[in-house]
Amino acid sequence: MNQYNYKITVILLIAASIWSSCKITKPYAKPAITVNYRKAENKDTTNMANMKWPEIFPDAALQKLISDGLAANLDLKIAVERINQATAQLKLKKAAFLPSIDGNVSVKESRLSFPQGFGLFDRSTQYDLGVVAGWEIDVWGKLKSAKKSAVANLLATDAAKRAVQTQLIANIAHSYYELLVLDEQLEVLKKTAKNRETEAETIKVLFENSIINGVAVVQSEANFYEAQLAIPDIEQRITETEHVLCVLLAKSPTRIERSTLEQQKLIYDLKIGVPMQLLANRPDVEQAEYNFRTAFEESNVARAYFYPALTINGAAGFSSFGLKDWFTNGGLFANIAGGLTQPVFNKGINKARLTTALSLQKEALLNFELSMLKASEEVSNALSKYDNATLKEEKRKKQLEALLKAVAFNKELLNNATTNYTDVLTAEQNLLNAQLKGIDDQSQKLHAVVNLYRALGGGWN
Repeated sequence: MNQYNYKITVILLIAASIWSSCKITKPYAKPAITVNYRKAENKDTTNMANMKWPEIFPDAALQKLISDGLAANLDLKIAVERINQATAQLKLKKAAFLPSIDGNVSVKESRLSFPQGFGLFDRSTQYDLGVVAGWEIDVWGKLKSAKKSAVANLLATDAAKRAVQTQLIANIAHSYYELLVLDEQLEVLKKTAKNRETEAETIKVLFENSIINGVAVVQSEANFYEAQLAIPDIEQRITETEHVLCVLLAKSPTRIERSTLEQQKLIYDLKIGVPMQLLANRPDVEQAEYNFRTAFEESNVARAYFYPALTINGAAGFSSFGLKDWFTNGGLFANIAGGLTQPVFNKGINKARLTTALSLQKEALLNFELSMLKASEEVSNALSKYDNATLKEEKRKKQLEALLKAVAFNKELLNNATTNYTDVLTAEQNLLNAQLKGIDDQSQKLHAVVNLYRALGGGWN
């Protein structure tokens, strides 16, 4: 009866310990954080981020660059290795639930003092062969919380990898569009330089016929050289942008194959979806939340250190002072023990551990909230830039038409000696500036699409 009562008592103690552990470790709850866009009236549930990147970037040359980048980019490969590291850490946390078993074989030669050998012998040789096992029972949920922390960390590294992929696609697209813009600017400058060269020859003829003075000849030559001098700067920027793309593709500097700016057509309707869809699409937001969850579970682990660890240890094997008695019943030994270990004085280590864990948890929560706010900011900025670029693009066409007429009228007046060459120069410079700004309008529109796609978390699926 006493033995029966003893078993009941042990069972009740274990049950009470498990029940109390539920209060020691706290259950995780997702932070309630809401965000909105500046352009909040768009509530379309079809999120642009759900589109595959080939749908967003139909240019065949750009698609090839993105595919090559996804296969070779070094930042992406580094992110994959971090996933491998997190996976290994998760396996370690899972293994903590299992008992540890160590084997040992040893031969120990000893010289004994007189008391140790009882004055009968002064040397001994001991032969040992055995196994030692230890198992910590997760009464307070420490090991379980550590495992959850490792799982959250693994998910965070996977989200980080997807965030790298999203950023990689955006960087490749940005650099590609920058190349197309620079190509277009270079073409405009070359045509301008050619026209000014022809114009300088015409001015010389007009001067020789005493229609205009020599100042116009000098001005026309200077105007021609100015256009020529702008060409090397653009060519240098093209070379550097190609090299940026080469780094993203993990290859040595070389020329990048590409189409033209004129061929880039936006054939889809921009749909951003409702604001809270950011949680489902932006990998960096997911990463921030998983980092918070990791810190949350680590604080549970820190709490569990305040309570005693329940361990069961055992050992078995053979031990003998002679080889002939090594593997006999006389040399066989075995033991098993269970106990609770609780530090009485550990210099405030547990308290410092918990304080640090709670501070890291608070920091992770603030980072999560910050990532949500940044996501909202980036989407709002991209939408605004796209709308403004579209508006400027429409008005720029009318400006260019007017400036083309102004240049033509001034040249006609110059041929009739009813105006001076300064008016022609001013009109041409205004036209060139408008042409370059028109290219910049197209650039802003393309870059805004890329920024919006990345801000919504597209590109990884």
